Amino acid sequence: MAPVDRRELARRALAGYVNGPAAAIEATALALEKTGDALAVLLVEGISDQIAVETAAAGRGRDLTAERVVVVPIGGAHAISRFLTRFDPGVRLAGLYDVREEAVIRRGLGAPDADLERLGFFACVNDLEDELIRAVGTAEVESLFATQGDLGAFRSMRNQPAWRDRPADAQMRRFLSGGSRRKLRYARLLVELSVERGTLARPLDALLTHVSPDAGSA
Repeated sequence: MAPVDRRELARRALAGYVNGPAAAIEATALALEKTGDALAVLLVEGISDQIAVETAAAGRGRDLTAERVVVVPIGGAHAISRFLTRFDPGVRLAGLYDVREEAVIRRGLGAPDADLERLGFFACVNDLEDELIRAVGTAEVESLFATQGDLGAFRSMRNQPAWRDRPADAQMRRFLSGGSRRKLRYARLLVELSVERGTLARPLDALLTHVSPDAGSA
């Protein structure tokens, strides 16, 4: 078997997205530039979430640009209040958040008791990586690591004393968070695989359904 060109695979997976030390700031600025005529803005915590949403939409045959839907990474849930007030009242706002940040999202929305899903905000249990791993399954994730030339590094990590006896999904979440580029790459790769298998993670599916062209008003 020919050796895997990991650098080329990473370049392909990250095509169209910024990465590097200033990536979070740059990604937010680039997304905000596209919101001038937006009908809907999807607020997500980071670039990996943005990649996941946009990859899922493309995999479903959606053209978010044509639909005037913009995904904006806001740099963490605690920034949500600043972004909720940036857009005209007619713009539909929706998004993703990690369930541990629910209180922050509720404060930002001023909705202490509301059904957040009716407002367009959908929770990831633990985090997005947890959702993606569960959607694909740990065996398929490990196979994907192999195709990307990362299986050896993953096995080395999971054999460390601190991780040796942890569940496979927890090991995988730790591995994916071990580098910013890795987290971004696998956001795309895992979503592509889940779309292919028809197992897209529920928060992504629900969010895209909420802002589909034929969806009713929230």
